[in-house]
Amino acid sequence: MSHPWHHAESSARKFGGEPVDYLAIHDWFDATKAHCALFTHRALRHHAFGIFEAEERFGAVLTNSAGRIVPTRFIGEQHVKEDCGGRIPSAADWLGQISPAAWMGPGSLHHDAPVEMTDPVEDWRSEVASGGTVLGLQEWMKRQASMAV
Repeated sequence: MSHPWHHAESSARKFGGEPVDYLAIHDWFDATKAHCALFTHRALRHHAFGIFEAEERFGAVLTNSAGRIVPTRFIGEQHVKEDCGGRIPSAADWLGQISPAAWMGPGSLHHDAPVEMTDPVEDWRSEVASGGTVLGLQEWMKRQASMAV
């Protein structure tokens, strides 16, 4: 399959109703083509976890135009199987095929990044104790922020 509409037509044949009943779900699975117009876009949603994400996004079931209740999971499974040779891979199946590049592995701390070393609550307490403010913490922090601009 190459287009969400074709998946939607397949869903209508399998579950009844009209293709438009299913199009939003199939569009969601294939929306990752916007990032990468190769079959590898499927690594982002065409797996078991992606099917559960679809269920979370669209609800557990939909009622098609014929009045039939269809589990969203069944629609997602159909889409993934049609695109992945009849199987439902795991996310790990996709991720395991990534060829590591040097930039992917070692993280590093940027020691030149500024780090705020003060605790605003302690700063506020000191100002209250010294009579520098009578404001509550939230109001004092807002005033501090507005003075920093």
